[in-house]
Formats: sequence, structure tokens, C-alpha cells
Amino acid sequence: MKEKIKKYLLIGLAGTVFYFILSNHYIVDGRKVHLLKKTSLHLHETFVSISNERPETILRNDILRDAGIGDLFVDLEIMTDEEKNLLESKYDAED
Repeated sequence: MKEKIKKYLLIGLAGTVFYFILSNHYIVDGRKVHLLKKTSLHLHETFVSISNERPETILRNDILRDAGIGDLFVDLEIMTDEEKNLLESKYDAED
């Protein structure tokens, strides 16, 4: 009986961890990791490094732009709010 309970608890824990991974973008900036909530559950763009990329390049990605990576760039003082709005409107118009 105890073995079955342990088995079910481990399965539940694994499912919870998998759900947490699926529901967040992990944005790596050097040694820091920032979490962005995904708009839907998928594995696309789950782990993203922004250390070697220009913000303009990252903002071209629809998935990350919809999740709010521009706001993260403003919070990290990588770009201003005006720059973010300009780039987002430019890339949204291309779609």
C-alpha cells in the first residue's frame, strides 16, 4: 500500500514539474534566469538566452513578444518603453 502511494506521489510530482516547465519561458541573462508566463502550453521557446542576442532580434519572435519579453527588457533597462513600443508595433505590422 505504501509503495502505491509513493508511486502516485512521484507521478503527481513529475506531472507538476512538467506542467511548470510547459507554462513558463526561462529567459537566461548571464547567470540570472527570469520567468515569463507562456500564453499557451507548449515547448516552443522554453529556454531562451538573451546574452548574445540583440533585443530587436528577440522581439521578432511572435511567441516571446506575445508573452511580454519587451516588458522584461524595459524592466532590465535594456531598452526604453518608447523603443519597445516602436519595435513591437513594427513587428506586429509585419505579421
